Amino acid sequence: MADNIFYEFLNQDSVFIDKNKISPHYTPDKLPFRDDQIKDLSMWLSPALKSQKPHNVFIYGKVGTGKTSVVRHVVNQLDQISIENKFPLYPVYLNCRNYQTKYAVLFYCVQLFYPDKNFIGYSRSFIYDKFLTFIKDNKLNFLIILDEIDKIKDKEIDDIIYTLTRSNDELLVGSVSMIGISNNLFFKSRLDPRTKSSLCEQEAVYPPYNAQELREILTQRVNVAFKPGVVTSSAINSAAAFAAKESGDARTAVMFLLKAGEISDRDKLKQVTDVEVLKAKEKVEQEVIKSMVLTLPVQLQLVLLAITHKSDNPKGILKIDGSFEENVLYSGEIYEMYSLLAEKYDEKPVSMRWFREYITELETYGFITTMQSGKGVKGNTTLIKLGVDSKTIQNLLLKEFEA
Repeated sequence: MADNIFYEFLNQDSVFIDKNKISPHYTPDKLPFRDDQIKDLSMWLSPALKSQKPHNVFIYGKVGTGKTSVVRHVVNQLDQISIENKFPLYPVYLNCRNYQTKYAVLFYCVQLFYPDKNFIGYSRSFIYDKFLTFIKDNKLNFLIILDEIDKIKDKEIDDIIYTLTRSNDELLVGSVSMIGISNNLFFKSRLDPRTKSSLCEQEAVYPPYNAQELREILTQRVNVAFKPGVVTSSAINSAAAFAAKESGDARTAVMFLLKAGEISDRDKLKQVTDVEVLKAKEKVEQEVIKSMVLTLPVQLQLVLLAITHKSDNPKGILKIDGSFEENVLYSGEIYEMYSLLAEKYDEKPVSMRWFREYITELETYGFITTMQSGKGVKGNTTLIKLGVDSKTIQNLLLKEFEA
């Protein structure tokens, strides 16, 4: 056993006290700079304390703005006080990347309600009936959190939201409320008007963090995740500055320090400095791009995939003055490729108007740059250039669609 390779790691000194607390998935007890958001969400859910239906809530914001952390924090506290005071609250959290249809969502809930029974093979109507029956029989205020709600398939999204919100019409006792969380600010505008009218929801948009806020968030995490004094102030400043420059993403800032700490352990260093943060930056950015691509709504993924396809052999632009602009694509040719890909993967293509919104959003995320054709080019159109590695993005998306 003396030759076991893991003895080196078992006995290795580490800069960490608890690596889990510098993980992007850790939710701290206190959430800095989200007091207003916590207060609003608490108010909207507080009717549950009087056995009344909480509001439906939609929360928007870019990746890493604390949306899921705030919701988990508030709902966990509400659940705790409900248990202590025997209020009939039943919260359920689902990430819609894994549950993309109405049947999948309702089936998951019903299987939770009746853990000793197996409902595989039962019809949608039967599952829905069991869903309502359990809520009525137990007089529950049922609260479902749908994280990454924009990942629900386009042809299912209106159905699931409408079904959940209008199920209250069939409940004489108990209620169903919903919290939807989305990275896509345009999500709600794509819903059917009937679905929108049934929501009667509260809305919140969570802004990105600035560099100073990120520094304080990181300092809080460092104090519980690392040994005292091992992380230098320059390391914290560098991680905060890099993340603020990119997108104000707290998750990315945390990942910078996590990877930097791992580099210090690998190299048997006693400190984490800005040198290790810089080394961690490239690796983290690759992971962040992957995460951003995979969390985009399906339609945005299709537009981005179309851009990568056309970028494989870009024609460029021949200007009237005879000069040539390389690696630039016309928006029209991308829309044509997007329409073909949408049909191939059984998605309904959006209109040119929505396509232009998606182009704007992809530019906001930093995947592309755009410009108007302007003088020297015949006609007037939007020119698009991919800002990330084409093959990397294409391989990620093809794996996602063809899984």
